[in-house]
Amino acid sequence: MLVERLTAQLLAGERADDAVGVAERLLAVQAQDPRGARLAVRARATTGTAVDVDRALTEERTLLVSWLNRGTLHLVRREDYPWLHALTAPRLMRGNARRLADEGVSAGTADRAVRIIERALIRDGALTRAQLSHEIDAGGVKLQGQGMVHVLLLASLQGLIVRGPVVDRQQAFVLVRDWLGTQAPVDRDRALAELARRYLAGHGPAQDRDLARWSGLSLRDARAGLAAIAGELRERPDGLLDLGGRTASGSLPAPVLLGAFDPLLLGWDGRDWVLGAHRQEIVLGGIFRPFALVDGRAAATWSVRAGELILKPFAKLRSADRAALAADGEEVKRHMGRRLPRT
Repeated sequence: MLVERLTAQLLAGERADDAVGVAERLLAVQAQDPRGARLAVRARATTGTAVDVDRALTEERTLLVSWLNRGTLHLVRREDYPWLHALTAPRLMRGNARRLADEGVSAGTADRAVRIIERALIRDGALTRAQLSHEIDAGGVKLQGQGMVHVLLLASLQGLIVRGPVVDRQQAFVLVRDWLGTQAPVDRDRALAELARRYLAGHGPAQDRDLARWSGLSLRDARAGLAAIAGELRERPDGLLDLGGRTASGSLPAPVLLGAFDPLLLGWDGRDWVLGAHRQEIVLGGIFRPFALVDGRAAATWSVRAGELILKPFAKLRSADRAALAADGEEVKRHMGRRLPRT
């Protein structure tokens, strides 16, 4: 199972050509941490840097970021956004309304703020969160605490906005209809089938509960999607499902540094298969720390301070592995290239 999942994740065997290829395989890459999303791409693509990710977001419009799946920000291909949004946004609306109420924002006030956002983006094009906050305040709507975040989430769930171009180190918001064009209706049954197929492409072997956990959909929906592609699946002796006709790389990956919120920790119902006894060192509440993968399993946490790679191994590392991680640390610094967008 270990090598198969690492191969599906593009961490063993062949990598993707670029950031778009990574998003195609993984379908949705957690992106509330801009650095973490770019490091996830780095570990899985043969070419490209953080600058190339920004270009795909800004100039090529091949990638975008929006609140999808479990209600967190995800990096996806533009062609996958419409059906993923149609599947996952409805389940998030109730929680959004509750959080707005907790922040003292009534339904009427939230609607007024969303209309201000729409008018500002029609008038000015791409705007940052700070600029939209100024527009809302100038429009007479006062938002406190996390009210602004949840108003932006509401506009996103309504299919009005996405995060598109990087402007002054910030990912700006744009109107979906301006950035992506008119969105065609989505057939839900076909979308569930595509979800199951693409999930397994990037996460198989897995089970229905893994798909439900990753997507934020119900177990019933996960099972419906898998049933729709039953002819494409094979069931393993351990009961896990995978797409038929594909093979694993046959070998574990070289030691590699993975960033915060790496997809390897977020795609299944459990993490023991990769974290073992080290969950507490990496997963702290809702925070997922950067970690080093050695022999296909978590072996250390890491950070870069004053240009130096700081490793904190869980056990003594072999000298060859430590050297490989040091070399990868230089690659990480080269890959990032420049200061990153802020959230």
